[in-house]
Parts: sequence; structure tokens; C-alpha cells
Amino acid sequence: MAEIKQKSGPGALLLGAILFVVFETAAYYLLSWLTSGLGMADQFQPENTIVSNWVKTVVFLLLHLALVVVAVLVLSNRLPRRYRGQVMGWFYLSLLLGFVLLIPLFG
Repeated sequence: MAEIKQKSGPGALLLGAILFVVFETAAYYLLSWLTSGLGMADQFQPENTIVSNWVKTVVFLLLHLALVVVAVLVLSNRLPRRYRGQVMGWFYLSLLLGFVLLIPLFG
């Protein structure tokens, strides 16, 4: 007999979206605080290079990736089976959002 998969409903998807926004907002403020001492505020001087902000960018992206991977590992173990299908979608969106978050970080 074929296995019947239960899919999560629109309410679970909405809750996942809300929790995703809360997680990414908290992650952004935490990581911007952690990387606040790196880089230079004024990169538009003629003698400056991008090296200082390159370090801040790489550290921010690596910490964001580590935070997201830990969150995915914890969620995939704790969530019921029917909600686990959403986790990878939010993971891929979070990977893309990590690059988008660089814009307000240096803005």
C-alpha cells in the first residue's frame, strides 16, 4: 500500500513565514552587532581599499551560514514529519537573504 503523506496547510505555511522573518531579523541584528567592530565606516576615501569591509562581509556571511545550518539541524530533528518539508525551502531562502542583508549592513 502506498504511503499517504500529510501536507502542512496554509496556516502552517503562514506561521513558518512569520517565524522566518523573526529569525532573520534577530539574526541580522545579532550579526551586525557582532561584526560592528570590523570594517571602516568611510570607504570612499581615495587611499582606502575594500579589504576592511571584505573581512566584515566574509565574517557576516560565514556566521549567518553557521547560524542557519544550526537552525535547520535543530528544526529538522524537532519538527513533526509533516512540517519538515518546509524547512529546506526556508533554508534556501535564507541563503539568498544572507547576501541581501549585506545591503543594509553597509548602508
